[in-house]
Amino acid sequence: MMIVRLLLWVALAPLLPGLINKVKAWVAGRRGPPVLQLYYDLIRLWQKGVVLSTLASPVFVLAPAVAWVALAGAAFLVPLGPMGAGLSFRGDGLLMIYLLALARFSTAWAALETGSAFEGMGSAREVSYAVLTEAAMFAALLSLAVQTGSVSLVTMLSPVPGAGTALLAAGLFIVLLAENCRVPFDDPHTHLELTMIHEAMVLDHSGPPLAVILHGASMKLLLFTVLLTAAVLPLGSLPPLWAAAALAGGVLLVTLGVGLAESLLARFSFRRVPLLLTMAFLLCLFSLLVAWKGGAT
Repeated sequence: MMIVRLLLWVALAPLLPGLINKVKAWVAGRRGPPVLQLYYDLIRLWQKGVVLSTLASPVFVLAPAVAWVALAGAAFLVPLGPMGAGLSFRGDGLLMIYLLALARFSTAWAALETGSAFEGMGSAREVSYAVLTEAAMFAALLSLAVQTGSVSLVTMLSPVPGAGTALLAAGLFIVLLAENCRVPFDDPHTHLELTMIHEAMVLDHSGPPLAVILHGASMKLLLFTVLLTAAVLPLGSLPPLWAAAALAGGVLLVTLGVGLAESLLARFSFRRVPLLLTMAFLLCLFSLLVAWKGGAT
């Protein structure tokens, strides 16, 4: 069962960026790349060699693998509707946040290994955004814990429809865009060094390490879409077949929402990004207050 779950995450993750690009192309009136384009890119990268900086240590190659394993571990903690979670225990939501932080730390460390000023700049921006996104994530988990009276993700992700759930969904959607370096926080397709964040961190990666980074990024996107869907839809109260269909539909809907957001919004200036992330934290905090006061009454 564990192998099937891992294969599910590995196989489906690259599909989401392709769907987002298709939505953006449709809005712009273009044909756009194939939905399976990332699969082709990953196969091509695995067949290429690796170019290493003379300043880089073995950590430069090891860090992408550590980040991928951390993201896979976080994915195992997220319940997949009727399939449940691969691993569940009290406080597993905190471990999920720490594993996401480990993946970010590994990517930033690998970027600093090259001695590049641009990659150092991208790493600094990445970790500065993470300060606010992690605060919003903790507030969201606290909201779910207060609402359900549990500290396990399998039980916490059993939302009750209401204003608190709507606030939580809005906050988590903003966090999703920030954590996955999407517009309006970052443009995954830009090549202008002075404005890059995540792309600046992987400028010197090539071959299989770059493939691992790209696949890890797509798996992180899938993780957040599943988390957002499970935090909004009461999947646990549905029959297994209906729960699986609702989960797939919710993931597709969130993915389409990301594509529409990237098509209709422009990238924000750096001084406006903290304001938007603060708004995400406040939305999750208000959801926590609604859950607390609702439980008190």
